[in-house]
Amino acid sequence: MRKIACSLLLAGSLAFGMAISDVEASTHKVQTGESLWDISKLNQVSITNLKKWNNLKSDLLYPNQVLQTSAKNSNLASSNATKKIGTFKAKTNVNVRSAAGTTNKIVAKVKKGATLTVSQQKKLGNDVWFHVKVNKTSGWILSSLLTSTNNSTSKPSTASKNVVDQAMKLRFIPYIFGGTTKNGFDCSGFVQYAFKQSGKDVSRTTLGQFAQSKKVTSPKPGDLVFFQNTYRKGISHVGIYIGNNKFVHAGGKQSQVTSLNNSYWKSKLHSFKRL
Repeated sequence: MRKIACSLLLAGSLAFGMAISDVEASTHKVQTGESLWDISKLNQVSITNLKKWNNLKSDLLYPNQVLQTSAKNSNLASSNATKKIGTFKAKTNVNVRSAAGTTNKIVAKVKKGATLTVSQQKKLGNDVWFHVKVNKTSGWILSSLLTSTNNSTSKPSTASKNVVDQAMKLRFIPYIFGGTTKNGFDCSGFVQYAFKQSGKDVSRTTLGQFAQSKKVTSPKPGDLVFFQNTYRKGISHVGIYIGNNKFVHAGGKQSQVTSLNNSYWKSKLHSFKRL
């Protein structure tokens, strides 16, 4: 028993002595500056690894939170849209995408000629994308696939507004073929009288007014709208465009406002022209 006790005491002493030696050696190195850099480096590595572990732990324990954070960051990165108001038509069949960029999901399709209202624009590389609403679906369309109708920015001049005002005062006057006064108008007599009241002389006949004016693709209030193949072949009827796809003219039994969506006039529509 004494031998065993002595052995244990000796082993404990040696262990204690080695621990003291290690501490002394470490203390000596710290004091002399030999291990100062090692300790600092060790602390830096430990802190870095700890941060990495915390991030990894967060990813593993809270995946939904990570996904939400990523989505939030993505939204922030793509929040460079600016206001853009206007009405456009599709040049061809167009895909509407969930976000700007051709790699994003297609959420709707638009047919050629469809009219769209734009609310925002966003630049992506060299391309500009427009935000539109199709029925109840919102999405993004490449701007180069649309053409402006200029409806949102087309403001009539004072002279054009005056022509429209004068023409609207002539509504309900009876239609008389060859008529040029308030007793009765035909289509070209109606146009001539309205323009004369606003200070501009124009030709008496439909063909004369057609030759006198210049064609436009985006009509403004005060422009002329011509029709063909009504009571004769070729250009045969004229009215004054008042906006919102409507025109005022002497047609039927009296001077009146008519929609260009009317099946008859829509089928006879030839062109818009400006004096």
